[in-house]
Amino acid sequence: QVELVESGGGSVQAGESLTLSCTAPSGFDYDHYCMVWFQEAPGKEREGVASFYRGREGDSTWYADSVKGRFTFSLDTAKTTLYLQMNKLKLEDTAMYYCAAKWASRSYCSSSFSPATAADFPYWGQGTQVTVSS
Repeated sequence: QVELVESGGGSVQAGESLTLSCTAPSGFDYDHYCMVWFQEAPGKEREGVASFYRGREGDSTWYADSVKGRFTFSLDTAKTTLYLQMNKLKLEDTAMYYCAAKWASRSYCSSSFSPATAADFPYWGQGTQVTVSS
């Protein structure tokens, strides 16, 4: 069982920034875990927007087109915390954001941006709300 805790959500104006945190249990080994931030906007399915993978070939990140160039991952292994820096926030970024983890391959993680993959992830945080206003 992997317990994830998210934090960092809030209410901001369009164009501003937020940093979301996803903290795993102390000692958590990120190797071969696909870590994904899912976005659940009102009336929409939960969809992956950013994923992170650590394996033998190093770290890899993937971003949905909707957030590419604006969202960036960083990892503090000492704190077992994965951060998602969200810049230039848009109204359409308003959603509940969930951190999820799944033991998986790199190829799987690179294709995790769809509503269908959310059901595959066994470990979830409680979610953190991001609200962007004009």
